[in-house]
Amino acid sequence: MDRIDRKLLNLLQRDASRTNVEIAEEVGLSPSSCLRRVRRLRKTGIIDRVVAILNPAKTGRGLKALVAVDLKLHGEQHMRRFLNLSVEEEAVSQAYAVTGDTDVVLMLGLRDMEEFDALCDRLFRDQTNVARFFTMMVIRTAKPETAVELCFSSI
Repeated sequence: MDRIDRKLLNLLQRDASRTNVEIAEEVGLSPSSCLRRVRRLRKTGIIDRVVAILNPAKTGRGLKALVAVDLKLHGEQHMRRFLNLSVEEEAVSQAYAVTGDTDVVLMLGLRDMEEFDALCDRLFRDQTNVARFFTMMVIRTAKPETAVELCFSSI
């Protein structure tokens, strides 16, 4: 991956809806060269997917929460079981197995507290292997960035 690839990737992460001609012009390539590079970046898996990022408040899911989960039983099968339950939940936008005192961290996008209460019943109680969970409601988002910034030094 060279400097032009990194510039292309940074531009695409900011706005992938721009035309190939616009992007090519900005990085100083012909449209055909630009398109070949982008196709190569997709084929090699550097570009994983192209998505639309929605405004959660305008979609009815403006209530955000982070939940740290401690499991009763540890080990790969127990972790996978809980993660599989989590990813099936509509309100779970991100789920991470983590190191440290906590086993799992979930990012939730919720309609309201009633939805959160119902999710708690399904994910954190009874037979879900959860010892305890800690919820942090997001009151302000300072940096909702999805881009992986690529510097222009060698990678």
